[in-house]
Amino acid sequence: MGESSRKIDVDKLISYSDDLVEVLKDRRDIDSLTRCLSQSESLKSSCDADFNETLNAIRDYEERIDACKQKTERAKSDIAGEAEVDHLQIELEEELKKELIANEINDLERERVAIEEQKQTLKKFKQDELKAEMKLSMYASVTNIIPNLDDQSKIAGYIVDRDKKVIDKFEYDPAKMAASDICHNIWKAINL
Repeated sequence: MGESSRKIDVDKLISYSDDLVEVLKDRRDIDSLTRCLSQSESLKSSCDADFNETLNAIRDYEERIDACKQKTERAKSDIAGEAEVDHLQIELEEELKKELIANEINDLERERVAIEEQKQTLKKFKQDELKAEMKLSMYASVTNIIPNLDDQSKIAGYIVDRDKKVIDKFEYDPAKMAASDICHNIWKAINL
């Protein structure tokens, strides 16, 4: 009976070690975080460019309005009566205002859409980050191992024994050791 229960423990041990090796090799969470940060910076740059473009358009319209006012003044003295010139000036200013307002509305709508996309990206990033933290916490609770994900070329981390208040560091180079040997050494260290 002792040998069959021991066999069951070895099966569980192999299962846990396979899960641990997969967690320690998983770069998707780090890649997702990097991608989200890159998209956030790109979105901010795009919003800044749209804002500067809008300011330039406003300056352009102001210059056009000034030019039209100057033409109107010349036209007042040269061509028609004052009433006709005033009417033309009012029509021109109204058309320019309508065009300016339409452009501003379009720019604001683009900015709103960009901000909404940025909010969705940040929300997804936070969800992914929380998911990764919870996954890491679960693995640490089950295995008493806290992986060190800073150097992806090595399998490293800490084995924590809460009862003895001891933390042991481990580090293995997958290029120099077989995955099964690494797994065996880690489980051996946990059971000590």
